[in-house]
Amino acid sequence: MGSLLALVGSPSAAELLAWSPPGWGATLVAGLWNSILIALGAYALGLAIGIGGAFGQVYGGPVLRDLLEAYTTLVRAVPELVLILILYFALTDAVNKIIALWDYGPIQLSGVAAGIGVLGVVQGAYSTEVIRGAILSVPHGQIEAARAMGIPPVLLARRITLPLMLAAAIPGLANLWLIVTKDTALLAVVGFVELTKATSLAAATTKAFFTFYAAAGVLYLILSLGSTVIFHRIERWARRGQRPLSGGGR
Repeated sequence: MGSLLALVGSPSAAELLAWSPPGWGATLVAGLWNSILIALGAYALGLAIGIGGAFGQVYGGPVLRDLLEAYTTLVRAVPELVLILILYFALTDAVNKIIALWDYGPIQLSGVAAGIGVLGVVQGAYSTEVIRGAILSVPHGQIEAARAMGIPPVLLARRITLPLMLAAAIPGLANLWLIVTKDTALLAVVGFVELTKATSLAAATTKAFFTFYAAAGVLYLILSLGSTVIFHRIERWARRGQRPLSGGGR
């Protein structure tokens, strides 16, 4: 009888997901916003690393190519969760020991800084490989023609290589964006309240585990679908003026 009364008196899913207390809707949306901010920062950092790393692998010297190869291999081999723990705890401790030698106080990385930094480094390794493959897809004759005309390397990259390789890189970069939006959930291990952490807090407090994790799944799905639409439009823009691929062989 007591359990029946408790069941009758328990709040509905609509009440649990309401915007204002006792609902947790605002908390979930705030967590989603934090996830998007970290994903944007990490994606931008990874893209910058990837562009520099890809050009270094294609046009750099043997030492630079070997260093970049070691970076991409190591980062892709180690799970992101392990990297987060290493950079957030071990690296912070190492930095504090070093700055203590100069009588400075300890520092503590924020969840946002750690998330952007760690996920950005991971994204950079994968972006390097995606962009490197896209650069290699650029017709070599156009590169040689630009060099024969005396175009400086930086201008050649900005005017020829980057525009031509963009269309080939967009599908891979779109996948990396979808991956980083989900990798933000790993930051829950360091206590940062992104969507997954906010969901676990709400579920643990209300014991409505299915309701909140289903709601989180819907929010992730909406983010993924919206991102897919945006990247499809970017890809169409990048391919403007190009001859459509033909499957007929004629």
